Amino acid sequence: MNIKNQVILAFLSIGVLGFISSSYIFEPKELKGNEKILDIVQNLGMDMPLHFIPKNKLDSAKIAQGKNLVTQGFLNPENKKTFETRQSRHFVCTDCHNIQREDPDLSKSDPEARLAYVAKNKLKFLPATTLYGTVNKKHWYNDDYSKKYGSLVIPARDTLKNAVQLCAVVCSQGRELTQQEMEAVMHFLNSIGYETNELNLTDTEKKHIAKAISEPTNANKEDAVRILKSKFLDYSPATFMNPQSLEERGLGKTGNASRGKQIYELSCMTCHKEGGVTNYKLSEDKLTHKHLKFWSGTHKTFSIYDITRKGTYSKNGYKPYMPNYTKERLSDQQLEDLMAYINEMAKK
Repeated sequence: MNIKNQVILAFLSIGVLGFISSSYIFEPKELKGNEKILDIVQNLGMDMPLHFIPKNKLDSAKIAQGKNLVTQGFLNPENKKTFETRQSRHFVCTDCHNIQREDPDLSKSDPEARLAYVAKNKLKFLPATTLYGTVNKKHWYNDDYSKKYGSLVIPARDTLKNAVQLCAVVCSQGRELTQQEMEAVMHFLNSIGYETNELNLTDTEKKHIAKAISEPTNANKEDAVRILKSKFLDYSPATFMNPQSLEERGLGKTGNASRGKQIYELSCMTCHKEGGVTNYKLSEDKLTHKHLKFWSGTHKTFSIYDITRKGTYSKNGYKPYMPNYTKERLSDQQLEDLMAYINEMAKK
């Protein structure tokens, strides 16, 4: 083979390799389902929130410590007597927040669908939004929370670390988190961020996102991010409700007692059981339900219509208090369901 032919063959080889390489780069990769949404957003070149920690940078020891703090109040519970003070003497995060997914459709805040989902998955039905996926949100202490906490929510609405500190000091009635504690909590919360298999993506959307990830240019990347973010709420809506007037109350006549039983067991009893975080105890006996039924037709504290919507505030010498349920966390119909169960139990 002469030199001219060798040169031609070399150029042809380079062209074929370039085509193969180019085809490989632009060939859409399949989503496996366990990709963290924030990792994809970062891969697509978007600005990331201050709390973001990539999946490959998460520290398993810090994740465990963060989970301990959220569920038990200590980074290292075995050292609590000697080295560590509990973050709050009154509450831990999981008294009000789940740490698991609690909505079947992450793009909606529907208390009816949520109750069915948590009951099926043996979770609690709680007044505060789950911490699962909270790193995927852009805002916290939304909407009407300024009515309760005033200007305290301003620095907490757009920064997760500030929101965590507000919750630690005001809601949990405890101390601020140390730098070590905050770092551990951020590792834990990032570990329970949303993944692609939870977003109800269509096959076409999956291919579009995978292609955007694999392409070296910015083509279609903003559209891929738009698709991802359309699949979940980036904040938790919070509408404060006034207690219904005495005339508006159905007193359980339009309620479903079986759903009311779920609310009583998965919500009320999580705090008001023996050994719970409050001095006001409830039980399954007839006297308890007769007591609740009696007060339901009043505007007194023991009325479930009033206490659920207004909550209580901490008092000097007694820090535990009850948070109020927003419209998005407990519907008026669910109050009637709860009342129907109370009526049923009061008769037994």
